[in-house]
Amino acid sequence: MKALTIGILAHIDAGKTSLTERLLFETGVIDHAGRVDDGDTQTDSLDLERRRGITIKSAVVAVSTPGHRLSLVDTPGHPDFIAEVERAVGVLDGAVLVVSAVEGVQAQTRVLMRTLVRLGIPVLVFVNKIDRTGAREASLLESLRTKLSPQCVAMSAVTGIGTADAHPTPLPFDERLADLLAGDDVFVESYVSGTASSMDYRKALARQVAASSVYPVFFGSAVTGAGVRDLIAGVYELLPSCERRGDGPLDATVFKIERGRSGEKIAYLRMFSGSLAARRPVPFRRVGAEGIGRPTAVRVFEHGATPVSGEALAGDVARVWGLPEIRIGDRLGERADLAQGRFFAPPSLETLVHPVDPDQTSALYTALTRLSEQDPLISIHRQAQEITVRLYGEVQKEVIRTTLAEEFGIGAEFEKSRPLLVERLHGTGHRVRRPAPDERVFFWATVGLRVEPGPPGSGTDYRLEVELRSLPLSFHTAIEDTVHEILHEGLHGREVIDCAVTLTDTAFYPPASTASDFRGMTRLVLREALRQAGTRVYEPVHAFELEAPASAISAVLRKLIELRAVPGEPVITGDRCTVDGHLPAASAHELEQALPALTQGEGTLGTDFAEYRLKPGGGGPRRVPSSRRGRTTA
Repeated sequence: MKALTIGILAHIDAGKTSLTERLLFETGVIDHAGRVDDGDTQTDSLDLERRRGITIKSAVVAVSTPGHRLSLVDTPGHPDFIAEVERAVGVLDGAVLVVSAVEGVQAQTRVLMRTLVRLGIPVLVFVNKIDRTGAREASLLESLRTKLSPQCVAMSAVTGIGTADAHPTPLPFDERLADLLAGDDVFVESYVSGTASSMDYRKALARQVAASSVYPVFFGSAVTGAGVRDLIAGVYELLPSCERRGDGPLDATVFKIERGRSGEKIAYLRMFSGSLAARRPVPFRRVGAEGIGRPTAVRVFEHGATPVSGEALAGDVARVWGLPEIRIGDRLGERADLAQGRFFAPPSLETLVHPVDPDQTSALYTALTRLSEQDPLISIHRQAQEITVRLYGEVQKEVIRTTLAEEFGIGAEFEKSRPLLVERLHGTGHRVRRPAPDERVFFWATVGLRVEPGPPGSGTDYRLEVELRSLPLSFHTAIEDTVHEILHEGLHGREVIDCAVTLTDTAFYPPASTASDFRGMTRLVLREALRQAGTRVYEPVHAFELEAPASAISAVLRKLIELRAVPGEPVITGDRCTVDGHLPAASAHELEQALPALTQGEGTLGTDFAEYRLKPGGGGPRRVPSSRRGRTTA
């Protein structure tokens, strides 16, 4: 049996979840297609998703037909939940990128396509809503080629576009497609000789799609079902699949964690090789750690949204119980490759959160920590009674607030979101300290640390230049934990990123030395090394693309300059104008709020994290504990 895992990805409101429902209906999994507005879809199963009408958590459903098992991963479309998409992307064989025939290519569409292309994931484009008033065909296809990839090629033409009777008709395989298949030597040989058959075209197209060199475009409507069967045929015929088999070494990736009704941890994983069954020992690995688990239950997605008990084989998506130490991103198997970088931008906002009832501070931290298990990019940090949460946007904040109230019974107040400023090293620092009993405060420990700047995006690298056996393991743990704690605080109250910290010197003095001595000495040494190196404060900067009526561009440009944006040259096409550039993340929300008034409601804005840039004004403000300032809730 062939197995294939695909993701359904889109900008919000493009019809992604509706398409998933229609795919399930057309393949016989369900007897009627649910509607997002009615709250009866298969994949939006959370009460909060049904109420808000948006996908918040990725969901899995499967279709089994003779000879094939297709696993569908429905992902959120809202940019605030891009972390859910990131985890899904890492386990896909291919993707269906949904674009609205009315709204066209939007900001999130471009972010998703860039990522899929960069990762070499085969993509089919589905242009949805051809039955809606305002739907476009020719101009939208040109937009796909301009904004997504010139290798987009239409597989159908639409009759009655923009009407309830709209339906696509397959296009013939001709010179239009042959030009895009020129990179396939086998096809070119048959084409030049004049013997290229329809089957030659199809095989060449499948090879080029698998190589992420061509992106077929299907037109249709998830509501009426027009064109959906053609898309299904394209999924089976054009996207690469694997053999569902159990031989070979175990290799699987955990891409989602959730909690069961009793609080137990449930892991979602994609099988790439080997097999997995209940009560069989399973090695798992992550950077810096490894362990052995023994699943108590394994359930495989086979047909529909409810998995069934059984052995998971290569190509399957499964839910696994009984692995309490497992985390998102862990690889199962002895030889699993851990080399996997970030796909999307990190959060660029942070907020302070307080319980309405001060006695629930510990409970709030525990609840947020549990939520961060399901979304690791929601970084939680606690210092004394102050809890900081990192976010992608305001909708995510509201979802967290509602989840805390409904699932954990905790009322929470969030302060106004602020840009997530960071610190970077300006130079290199190296300090060594030994016990000095003549000092008022001293520690029975020797610690030497060197700090060095790393390239942007490299993260934090903790290294050893000493033998691991030079200290008891608990002392090494105390040093490493304290290093990460101090880096989070920085010199200006902001996290130090993109750096390497190397432990260069150690010694302990039995029986006096304790882990507490090494924690205290590490704090002193690392702070001195950071001061010697110096740090500078950086702010997140977003790339933006803004479209507005040409008559409004002067007012828009004035606002952009006011918000410290750096706009490019405006491009005027007819009565519309497009301008792109960069602006501080701190200004993005204000620009979004001001745009309707500046453009009489006809402007659109897309933003995406680009980089961290040196913050004007030097070091920037330190974080001030909330106990010493007034609270502002939002």
